[in-house]
Amino acid sequence: MAASVADVMVATLKASGVRRVYGIPGDSVNGFTDALRRDGGITWEHVRHEEAAAFAAAAEAALTGELAVCAGSCGPGNLHLINGLFDANRSRVPVLAIAAQIPREEIGGTYFQETHPDQLFRECSVYCELVSVPEQLPRLLQIAMRTAVQRGGVAVVVVPGEVFLADAPSAGVTPVRTAYSMVRPDDGSLAAAADVLNAADRVAILAGAGCAGAHDQLIALAAALKAPVVHAFRGKEFVEYDNPYDVGMTGLIGFGSGYRAMEHCDALVMLGTDFPYRQFLPDDVPVIQVDVRGEQIGRRIPVQVPLVGTVGATVDALLPMIIAKTDSAYLDQLTAHYRRARARLDKLARDRRTDSPLHPQYVAAAIDRLAAPDAIFTADVGTPVIWAARYLRMNGTRRLVGSFNHGSMANALPHAIGAQASHPGRQVIALSGDGGIAMLLGELITLRQQHLPVKVVVFSNGALSFVELEMKAAGIVTYGTDLDNPDFAGIARAAGLFGVRVDKAGDLDGALREAFGHDGPALVEVAIARQELSLPPKLSYGQIKGFTLYATRTILSGEGSELIELARTNLRELDVE
Repeated sequence: MAASVADVMVATLKASGVRRVYGIPGDSVNGFTDALRRDGGITWEHVRHEEAAAFAAAAEAALTGELAVCAGSCGPGNLHLINGLFDANRSRVPVLAIAAQIPREEIGGTYFQETHPDQLFRECSVYCELVSVPEQLPRLLQIAMRTAVQRGGVAVVVVPGEVFLADAPSAGVTPVRTAYSMVRPDDGSLAAAADVLNAADRVAILAGAGCAGAHDQLIALAAALKAPVVHAFRGKEFVEYDNPYDVGMTGLIGFGSGYRAMEHCDALVMLGTDFPYRQFLPDDVPVIQVDVRGEQIGRRIPVQVPLVGTVGATVDALLPMIIAKTDSAYLDQLTAHYRRARARLDKLARDRRTDSPLHPQYVAAAIDRLAAPDAIFTADVGTPVIWAARYLRMNGTRRLVGSFNHGSMANALPHAIGAQASHPGRQVIALSGDGGIAMLLGELITLRQQHLPVKVVVFSNGALSFVELEMKAAGIVTYGTDLDNPDFAGIARAAGLFGVRVDKAGDLDGALREAFGHDGPALVEVAIARQELSLPPKLSYGQIKGFTLYATRTILSGEGSELIELARTNLRELDVE
């Protein structure tokens, strides 16, 4: 029997190292899923919502660095992929999306479920093309795969359903794997950077995800410059471990020490980061920015010396030009600041066994303490990312995945699906908000159906609490943020998972140990304080004014009990200094 287009697609994916495809079957994609069935070498990871399929693929690609694949049927099926694909593309991880299309002869006639995915997906992809005739495959597939792995992003191949079933013009298979390179700037640019750094007295380093694989070079540069190292959130897993120069994060969920390091520096080195919050970057200091994508440089702050290259190769070439500094006063001041800030946060997470509801800091610290040394964490956008940023400790083997660039709700559970499917021997822990878990609640069933032993910890406070923080800072009375939650632990048990609810701090460790040790998926719902404040390292005048307006308007609107609860929840912060 002649090979079909779908057969060649499956053979190409398998030869390229793909071992699973996330999605939901449907009529227009049936030719592809049937080819998967007949081949038997690639697993169909059946999720309950295509958005979860794209998020799962994004997590797999982030963790492995290799191509991950998701698929959706025509119209609404592949349209559901779009949010997860935006997340993958903005995180610059290689994902191939196979978007089935209506019959070719019906395109343009407002046919049932007709959309134009070759147009819809362009904004969230690095490559997006419609396969009009079978002869275009497998070449377009190879181009899409190559573009995804080399540019780091999403490639979308749009295939009308009948094309999957057509005879392949060629049964030849060409594997597509990532080709790695080391890129360094020219000597003149490196010399200009060295001149700036050698003339400066107080150099700060802001390090991001581009430091992956370059930890030794980062430490060597910080040692030579006596520079405190601030990390962006996506850089946390690659930067903070075994780093005596680390002074924590900056930004809205960062540390005062990270903010002060850049506030008082007289030169800034940005290594592999596109940190977006300009208000936390220094003014009127020379900036050196290293990025392998030259077009990224200077987007956030004027850059005096742009260095186009990978972080490891660039720092290796730059270090011989650096005159090692001997004065560590600036570094010592900032690392001492960081130790004080770290101690204060740790005190907020101290054991209070009678607390009910629990403080989220205590929950996050317990997760960190009880998790495996090589655990993979995912964190929902909202307050879970705050507690992950402040209390999860990276050690060089732990991993952390989140929607850190796209900022989507409900990412933790589907990210965990991709993490667990691609790393069956690793412990995967999802830090979910009650709003996030509810949005894609059906994916708990995916954990059962796919036998994925993900451990889900739900921070349940009956509110979209990060949105409430934003409202308070803007002087707005909280409104529309209440969540009338069901019993998530009960829902988990009904779905066939281990499920337990924790209402008192003294019960937390036992519940987490039982869930983490359970041979299968598990959910721990923890009742946490709704009014917990998490202040940024720098409060602007507008935020202080906004909070004052919020308090006044809340009293005038008859909701003074909210202020009483806010004070009661956060009074303990007064005794941690």
